[in-house]
Amino acid sequence: MSHIHCVIMAGGIGSRFWPVSTSRFPKQFHDILGTGETLIQQTFRRLLKITPAENIYVVTHKNYKGLVAEQLPGLPEVNIILEPARRNTAPCITYAAYRILKQDPKGIMLIAPSDHLVSNEEEFTRVARLALQEAAAHNRLYTLGIKPHRPDTGYGYIQYINQEEAPGSEIKKVKTFTEKPDIELAKQFLESGDFIWNSGLFIWSVSYFLEEIGQHLPDLKTTFDQGKALMGTPEEQAFLARVYPACENESIDYGLMEKSSEVYVIPADFGWSDLGTWGSLYEHLDTDKNGNALVAQKALAYDSHNNLIRIPKEKLAVIEGLEGFIVVDDDDSLLICRMENEQLIKAFVNDVKLQFGDKHL
Repeated sequence: MSHIHCVIMAGGIGSRFWPVSTSRFPKQFHDILGTGETLIQQTFRRLLKITPAENIYVVTHKNYKGLVAEQLPGLPEVNIILEPARRNTAPCITYAAYRILKQDPKGIMLIAPSDHLVSNEEEFTRVARLALQEAAAHNRLYTLGIKPHRPDTGYGYIQYINQEEAPGSEIKKVKTFTEKPDIELAKQFLESGDFIWNSGLFIWSVSYFLEEIGQHLPDLKTTFDQGKALMGTPEEQAFLARVYPACENESIDYGLMEKSSEVYVIPADFGWSDLGTWGSLYEHLDTDKNGNALVAQKALAYDSHNNLIRIPKEKLAVIEGLEGFIVVDDDDSLLICRMENEQLIKAFVNDVKLQFGDKHL
């Protein structure tokens, strides 16, 4: 049996992709890129190159069990791990680790978000396998970093140390983590040459990860230790329903990665994007001669430039005189927003909730 286990995190809502992404049908379950596959289907297929389906798990909110089962028919239903509440990535990954520990104490984990883009899957597979080999051989926490192509303020950054004893090694020791910087700091990071984007992809052995959780997030480990024997049994869900909502809402980056002294990164370039916003999606779509990305079967654009326009396939749209806009028409909601102001979409969603309730969310 392979000791390699892959965990797909699929519990988020993706509110910056409203109105397509909603709490009832989040973006990971949509074919955002127009490829014929949803984002979670792409992620699952990509991970099948690393380990068989019986060693792949999806951690998601309990409300999305049906969506996961429908979109990933090749995934064993028992491998759909259901969160009774949203508590960020530290509890989510710890829960998955205990599930894997129960069946494979020698397990090595790769954790991947469900909604990221990887265009060079061959290079991703190579780098992931390298990290998994390293994690099997060393008690360390590994992450994959992305070589930056521009001073992006939407990503977190990792600074690494070039070790003199291993000048040619792809494995670098992490020096610092920095949350999303302003543009001037991002430019400095790019010029320095030792900063890379934080991809949110993690690799480690289950046993070492739980040691580190015990040191840096002891309350979280104590909570899950109580239910260690219940993992994979009919009592698991009742235990989770009791303790999970009380878990601290903590990210794995802040709760563990920024605190541990044994964190290593592999700088890589495999065509990655976190697809966090409509603007980041625009960069990966085909455009017409005027820079318009038309995700529509019947759309006409006149004197319009550099827009992202997404219209339902059965609807006809005529657009004139727009420049630099996001236009997304979806069922009963319509978004028209300047591309440069897309960071306001989360605030728009909050206002929609206050004015009109949850119907459109």
